[in-house]
Amino acid sequence: MSAQARVYLADSANIGDAALVKGLAWLSAGEAARHRGFVRPHRQRQFLIGRTLLRMALAEVLGCSPESLLFEQLAGRAPRLLKPAAPKDGAAPGFSISHSGQWVACAVSANTALGLDIEVPDPARDLEALAEHTFDDATRARWRAAAPEQRMALFYRLWSEQEARIKLGQSPGDPAPSCIVLPHAQLSVVLCSARPLDDLPSIELVAL
Repeated sequence: MSAQARVYLADSANIGDAALVKGLAWLSAGEAARHRGFVRPHRQRQFLIGRTLLRMALAEVLGCSPESLLFEQLAGRAPRLLKPAAPKDGAAPGFSISHSGQWVACAVSANTALGLDIEVPDPARDLEALAEHTFDDATRARWRAAAPEQRMALFYRLWSEQEARIKLGQSPGDPAPSCIVLPHAQLSVVLCSARPLDDLPSIELVAL
């Protein structure tokens, strides 16, 4: 049985602090504590944008208000949706947040688990060293076999897929989930889902 998903993207450079006041009030006690715990203002702001975007996106999919959504903040893991509760006889809503550079993205679904990763390609990075540290032997060999002019794009696509699979809860030896590459001019975007998706989601740019 297939599922549906939506992907939302926010450019933090175009979001003023005043636009996030409402999102700050939506945070649970655990989320608010984590928000206060960030030392760097940039990361604190990224976190708040991500949680605000998540609530707006998931509320639209589930047909509820953003302030009615309640999340449990889990140490070192993605938040868990407490309210509304998942139906006992149906698939639970899925969501995943990612950020890179000035961009914050969120994928949501009413009926399947998701893993999303976005990356801003950086030509200044030592991709050879990163590949040695990040990829397994097979992935590293696949990347090195690519033509030089294709290596940067392929590196970030492979990296994004690896991160998206981890967010979905996949281990390296698990069967591959359904993963798709979403086109974007400035980002590498990969969405993995526990169930095959009905169609390729478009990326909706959101102004908070």
